[in-house]
Amino acid sequence: MDEINYDQVKNVDLKDTMETSYIDYAMSVIASRALPDVRDGLKPVQRRILYAMAELANWPDKPHRKCARIVGDTMGKYHPHGDSSIYGALVNLAQEWSTRYPLVDGHGNFGSVDGDGAAAMRYTEARLSKIAVEMLSDINKDTVDMIPNFDETEKEPTVLPARIPNLLINGTTGIAVGMATNIPPHNAGEVIDAVAAIINNRISEDRETSIEEIMKIIKGPDFPTGAQILGTRGIEEAYRTGRGKVRVRAVTDIEPMANGKNRIVVTELPYLVNKARLIQKIAELVKDKKVDGITEIRDESNRDGMRVCIELRRDANPTVILNLLYKHTQLQDSFGVNMLALVDGEPKVLSIIDILKLYIKHQEEVVSRRTRYDLAKAEESAHIKEGLLKALDVIDEIIAIIRASKSAADAKEKLMATFGFDDPQAQAIVDMRLRQLTGLEREKLEAEYADLQEKIKQYKAILGDEKILLGVVRDEVEAIGSKYRDPRRTSIGFDEYDISMEDIIPDEDTVIAMTKKGYIKRMTLDNFKNQH
Repeated sequence: MDEINYDQVKNVDLKDTMETSYIDYAMSVIASRALPDVRDGLKPVQRRILYAMAELANWPDKPHRKCARIVGDTMGKYHPHGDSSIYGALVNLAQEWSTRYPLVDGHGNFGSVDGDGAAAMRYTEARLSKIAVEMLSDINKDTVDMIPNFDETEKEPTVLPARIPNLLINGTTGIAVGMATNIPPHNAGEVIDAVAAIINNRISEDRETSIEEIMKIIKGPDFPTGAQILGTRGIEEAYRTGRGKVRVRAVTDIEPMANGKNRIVVTELPYLVNKARLIQKIAELVKDKKVDGITEIRDESNRDGMRVCIELRRDANPTVILNLLYKHTQLQDSFGVNMLALVDGEPKVLSIIDILKLYIKHQEEVVSRRTRYDLAKAEESAHIKEGLLKALDVIDEIIAIIRASKSAADAKEKLMATFGFDDPQAQAIVDMRLRQLTGLEREKLEAEYADLQEKIKQYKAILGDEKILLGVVRDEVEAIGSKYRDPRRTSIGFDEYDISMEDIIPDEDTVIAMTKKGYIKRMTLDNFKNQH
């Protein structure tokens, strides 16, 4: 055993070491796990899943692949933090009741709104959804930065191009060290219209867009499970400050039954409410006699939609019972909005206008980088075609030089020395096929060259004028958004109120009686008549 060299042992303060280590851990959780990037609205594990699926060519027009394969590729190449967390994130991206616009198209048992877990990853299959393709669009055109993965054997994107404003349309939730984010989902059509409005104001009027203008376009959160938002005060506060509370209520209906009874039918629940637990809670309230008048609860939900029936006694007041259920169960719930996201790697609480502006800034960067990439490719191709056209003008001399050359390399050198071609042009001439010498092929070559010159002109115009660039961003976002517009699922009511005692007491005629000894008693009019 080697002797310990005590001269190399350093004395450190345990308090300082723990503080430094905890801060490093906290920042790792904040930046690398729990919080989304404001640009693409994704946490690292979600981004890596989508990128791994793209690398597997797991596109919407291809067959589903086993989730175990997707999880394995993600963990082995990009996210070495355990398969359960990766599979959990993958399942969440596929659940229609959790994600407003699912980014993964799942095949198999991916759980239920009752809180049932998904089947094991060896049984389920998945592929990218159509809208996920927009998240990855043009990623191969140097639109985003690529960095080495954890073992420096692969490259992964720091952010996705995200041609849709994913942070707002799908929302997010996450708990980091000392902070949490909770951003509600929104309607894609409304968010895209808001993006277009901000860009139009910058292009035409060179002015900022107000929160009042945005709220006329984005009515409020649009949850995948529907339900109803009570009032707009909480929405406005959240949109202005990044923090607020939105009250959400289930969609219910009171239906008369043939036997003179009534039943309450629940067809939509507040976001993230577990249906099975809700039914259990109602049953407990009935058992504890906190709610009186319910005779039976049935879950009649099927593939056509949700339907929970609550049957009442003949003498029960359905409105009062419904108000009691709103008060004591998650039939009415609050969604605490905290729009926290990473901006340049730092967590910040953002207003809705901040999020929209940062998304537009990201799209400007994506379109600029893509345009520079396309410009370089177009100039390279135009340069080759320019050399080919020049060669066709002196084709006899070129053929003679090639025939007299000992090798292709010798021919290239002679062409470069005689006619001034550079290396790529000379290589293209040497590789030219005989059919390209026909008049028809020359016309085709001239047309392609002219088309490239026009594209080069357009690319330079986009890069040289911010307003033209913004116009391209707007047009592309609107074109993509038009494919995914759909009606709102969550309605917004304007009657915001708390459930008061008056709401849970039946509205009926009563008699107040005072005895000779001064006691006061209240009874219903029917009971009074029966006793007297």
